[in-house]
Amino acid sequence: MSHYDTNLDKNEANYIPLTPLTFLKRAKDIYPDYEAVIYEDRKYSWTEVYKRTVKFASALTKIGVKKGDTVSFLAFNTPEIFEGHYSVPMTGAVLNTINIRLDAKTIAYILNHSDAKVLVVDRQLHGEVKKALNTLNKKIIIIDIVDKFADQSKCEKIGELEYESFLNTGDENFDWKMPKDEWQAISLSYTSGTTGNPKGVVYHHRGSYLMSTGSAVAWNMPNRLNFLTIVPMFHCNGWGYPWTVPMLNGRTICLRNIDVKKIFELIDKHNITHFGGAPIVLNMITGAPESDRKKLKQQVFVLTAGAPPA
Repeated sequence: MSHYDTNLDKNEANYIPLTPLTFLKRAKDIYPDYEAVIYEDRKYSWTEVYKRTVKFASALTKIGVKKGDTVSFLAFNTPEIFEGHYSVPMTGAVLNTINIRLDAKTIAYILNHSDAKVLVVDRQLHGEVKKALNTLNKKIIIIDIVDKFADQSKCEKIGELEYESFLNTGDENFDWKMPKDEWQAISLSYTSGTTGNPKGVVYHHRGSYLMSTGSAVAWNMPNRLNFLTIVPMFHCNGWGYPWTVPMLNGRTICLRNIDVKKIFELIDKHNITHFGGAPIVLNMITGAPESDRKKLKQQVFVLTAGAPPA
């Protein structure tokens, strides 16, 4: 061995595990006051997003969530599920985002199979979720998402906890930990079970980090882009963009439901530069009636996947 090869073992000065959690930490440190996430009249800077995720991670830890546990989300594309992509891994737990279109039997199967300890769920999904919970053979802590921008007037309360009040039980100075091993699981996603029981797929911190950097290169994504969340964040973690966009200090504009008129309005209002969408959604956009369209003020870059485009 050459004398140059001594003292080159891994240490904190020359090695840290790859994890997308570093993207949020960096955005908070370098761009603290820049707009990060927008949903209707809710706007959060990077400092605010960071504080909210740390507080939620702290609150989860206080109710016993620990490394290797599963925290499930059944949610529309609102800030809560975006925050979950950071708050859950900050505890060492695994994020399980569930397709909101599944039936009660499939939801119950996923909650059982993933051994979920906590379910964060939008109140609008109370019908199927309550049926699913009634068939479970274990108790899960339920945290409701109450959304004033959705018609939840006829939606029943699902759990005893509510997202915002639960978040505020956390400590914004919580000392969360990066993963010691980059092969540690960060998320667990399931197929829709069309050919049998759903099958689970695990992502690790390293893979999610590399997916984010690879996406930016493959799509020539610039810094400061304006990204519209048309792809559901329960689909392969929104194709990884809840992690990619913060890496680039981009703004994430949340779209709760696929509404073509709303898509054109948000593109116009927030100068959207990028979005992804399955071919069926792109067909809806290109086939929109004149009354729903707005003339584009700038070029919009679109990525499609999930099925062969028409």
